[in-house]
Amino acid sequence: MASDTTAQHVRLRRGCHVWHETDRGWGMSNAGLVTGRGASLLIDTLYDLRRTRRMLDGFAAVTARAPIATVVNTHGNGDHWFGNQLVESAEIIASRASLADMRQVGPAQMLGLMAGDTPAGRFTRRIFGRFDFSGITPVLPNRLYERDLTLDVGGIPVELIDVGPAHTAGDTVVHVPDARTVYTGDIVFAGSTPVVWYGPFDNWVAACDRIIGLGAETVVPGHGPVTTGAALHATRAYLEYVHEQASKRHAAGMTAREAAHDIPLGRFAGLEESERLAVNVHSVYRELDPGLPPLDGPRLFGCMAELACPQISL
Repeated sequence: MASDTTAQHVRLRRGCHVWHETDRGWGMSNAGLVTGRGASLLIDTLYDLRRTRRMLDGFAAVTARAPIATVVNTHGNGDHWFGNQLVESAEIIASRASLADMRQVGPAQMLGLMAGDTPAGRFTRRIFGRFDFSGITPVLPNRLYERDLTLDVGGIPVELIDVGPAHTAGDTVVHVPDARTVYTGDIVFAGSTPVVWYGPFDNWVAACDRIIGLGAETVVPGHGPVTTGAALHATRAYLEYVHEQASKRHAAGMTAREAAHDIPLGRFAGLEESERLAVNVHSVYRELDPGLPPLDGPRLFGCMAELACPQISL
């Protein structure tokens, strides 16, 4: 295992690898690699060019004999695709819905969000200040798929399954049956709070059930350490709890803001980034009241700022 102070190259079984960002917090995502005879498949790039370059260098001993021919972006959040420009000449695959998300929020939008003298701007500078979004040229997928797609990676069958909309409009999981390994993208946050940017909640719960049904022994989350199927059950339990608690408060006439401040996290209080509850409650309210207008990025991050650090919301 090669490592530095903030990342590790973890070797799994049968040609499967993980680049695990050991620092915690917003945007610290994982990448995966599946290596067959003479070719590799990269699962996600990272949030900025420096981290992506370091990840590619960390995998170099493997990819020197099996170059990266294909990249899969599991979804449209930038911490899973902003480094695409560094994987030259590779085919880049994503679900059609993920491409729409990528076109809406790229590095320019992130820089704009962080520049504001607003609660959202101050909060995003606090949580994303470690990343450098300058110099990034958005490189979008050049192959799209819908529902599922099977690839041959140097003799290793790899299944792409779009389980979204859930976390985002399109969420791809990458299943390697021969290795009994699944890369879940952000359907699983191991040790941190799931965030429902899109939903509906039922779809995310169903996605967890579908991944559980694959029977994988090794689960590589979008964020956090390599884990097992227990993480899927934990994610499912959090989503069901928040939906139930928010629905009760909606029925009682509370606003989404009031509900987010009122819901006790109980056994989920130890999850990092607990301020994501504000987004999750708003997503429940929109399910229950489709006429409720969506919140744009600044307002979503402003709501989370109010939960996470009220002092910067003044």
